[in-house]
Amino acid sequence: MSLPPEILKKVKLLEIKTRKLVNNLFAGEYHSAFRGQGMTFSEFREYIPGDDVRAIAWSLTARAGKPYIKKYDEERELTLMLVVDVSGSEDFGSKNYFKGEIIAHLAAVLSFSALKNKDPVGLLLFSDQVEHFVPPRKGRGHIHRLLRDLYFFKPRSQKTKIAVPLDFIQGILKKRTNIFLFSDFMDKGFDQALRRIGKKHDTVAIVVTDPTEMQLPNVGLIDFEDPESGDVMTLDTSSISVQRDYAKLMQKRKEERDRELRRAQVERVEILTDQDIVQPLISFFQRRNSK
Repeated sequence: MSLPPEILKKVKLLEIKTRKLVNNLFAGEYHSAFRGQGMTFSEFREYIPGDDVRAIAWSLTARAGKPYIKKYDEERELTLMLVVDVSGSEDFGSKNYFKGEIIAHLAAVLSFSALKNKDPVGLLLFSDQVEHFVPPRKGRGHIHRLLRDLYFFKPRSQKTKIAVPLDFIQGILKKRTNIFLFSDFMDKGFDQALRRIGKKHDTVAIVVTDPTEMQLPNVGLIDFEDPESGDVMTLDTSSISVQRDYAKLMQKRKEERDRELRRAQVERVEILTDQDIVQPLISFFQRRNSK
C-alpha cells in the first residue's frame, strides 16, 4: 500500500525530528534500561571453584570423569511492543497537539531507538476492541509502516476497554517483551489484566493527560461532546459552581485511575501535554539505569 503524500510527509518529518534525539541520547538510555530477554547456551567448560553448582552438566561430568558446567550468554535483542489507545478521547488537546499526536511522537522515539539497536518492534491499536495488530519485525521500512498506521488508521469504535488488548497480547506474545501501553487510562477495571501482563512482560504505562481535562477553562457557554459516547452537554464555564463540580469529578476519576494503576503494580510515566513530552521518558530510563 502506497502512503498518501500527507502521511508520508508526517512520517519523514517525525523521523527527522526524532533522529537527533535518538542518536545523541535516547537510544543508549533505552537499550541499557532493559535487561536481556533470556539466556542462550554458549559452550561447556570445566568447573571452577566458585561457579554456580546449578550450572553443572551432570551427564557430561559423568562421562568425562570431572565436572563441567554449561555456559550461557545473555540475549541482548529486545522486542518492543507499542500498545496504543486510539479511542475517541485521544482526539483531544487544548494546546498545540492532540493526545493521540503526542502518543505518535513518543512511539516514534521508541521505535527509532529500537531500530538503532536492531530490535524488532510491533504495534497494537485498540479502542474497546483490538483494532489493528502488527507483529514485531525489524527494519526502517517496518517502522515507517507502523508510524503510517498510527497516523492513518481509522478505528471502528470510539470507546475504551484497556483489558481487551492486554488479554489479546497475553495469548500471542510467547517471548518476554518490553510493552509500552499508551493511553489516558479513561477506563475502569483494567488493573488485573495489566498486572497479569506485567508479571510476564516488562510493562510500562504511559499516562497522557491534558491539563484542561482537570480544570475547566472559563470560556462562557459551550457545548461539550463526549468523544467516546457522543453525548452533548451545554455548560456555563463561567459559573464557579460548574467549575468546582467539574474539578471534583475529574479529580475523582484521576484518583480512581491512579488506584487501578497502583494495583496493577507496573511502572508508569506521566506525560502532560503542556510540558516537555520526551523528558519524562528519558528521566524514566535514567532512573532505571541508576538502579
